[in-house]
Amino acid sequence: MERRPLTSEDAKAVFDLIAAAEESDDGEVHVELADIIADWQTPGFDLASSTLGVFDAQGLIAFAEHTGGDTGYLDVHPRGRLSDGPDPLLAELAQWVAILAHGRGAPEIGLVTPQGGYNDRQLGALGWEIRRTSWVLRLPPGASIAPRPLPPGYAIGQARHEEIPALQRVIEDAFLEWAVRDRRTLEQFEAHTTRRPGFEPWLLRVVRDPGGEVVAGAVCVRNGDEAYVDQLATRRDSRGLGLAQALLVDAFAEGRARGCTRFALSTDSRTGALDLYLGVGMEVVSTWVNRAVRAPER
Repeated sequence: MERRPLTSEDAKAVFDLIAAAEESDDGEVHVELADIIADWQTPGFDLASSTLGVFDAQGLIAFAEHTGGDTGYLDVHPRGRLSDGPDPLLAELAQWVAILAHGRGAPEIGLVTPQGGYNDRQLGALGWEIRRTSWVLRLPPGASIAPRPLPPGYAIGQARHEEIPALQRVIEDAFLEWAVRDRRTLEQFEAHTTRRPGFEPWLLRVVRDPGGEVVAGAVCVRNGDEAYVDQLATRRDSRGLGLAQALLVDAFAEGRARGCTRFALSTDSRTGALDLYLGVGMEVVSTWVNRAVRAPER
């Protein structure tokens, strides 16, 4: 088997591999090709030094990626997975990404995988421990979230171009209350939003206070017939006003107006928001774990 860094031409092969793995582990494909392109075009990410692909006669059979900080990804195509016992190829890739992350200063590296799936079992056997759990939630067919009126003087709508930096600040400030990572730049934010393949302006939603300042926002993604809220945040001094629920109603209504029939989001155990989403009628359809290991010394 050939081992080499991935190139931009490998994006479709990586997508196909992840899609096959998700279908095998979770019964549903969540990834989009646009996700991979967005990750790889993010400023500061170097594809040549941050990825390793393994190829057999049929093509890409496994890969690993250090996305940055304490975050990475790896997977083995179902056709290359073992029916029982430890997988030496997965173990090799897990060690590679851990050493790489440690060499770049990360004290640990975590990989997200479907709970109970192949990677979850294999990484667990290698000593990678669960550091958090995340959930994909979806509205049941035909259901909707109860409207939440905005306070007097507040307005909701599509983010204007000049409001994108404010939207990014609101999201970063909120996420960094619990996420252990460096602050992302506006350029990194744009790689996953305005520069992401398939982006449409309606996918960025904001709430403005009576003075016109952006105090809450949502970043949405459209995946076929699904409107997916990728990020949702409210400025600390504007919480408790129902702005997040109002944004959910708004985002899903915008998706419905454009033909979407499924409405989803994800959250993890660091946020404490699971009960909020369950309380507005959403249902857990998929559970994922983040398995991490202290990176070994070289």
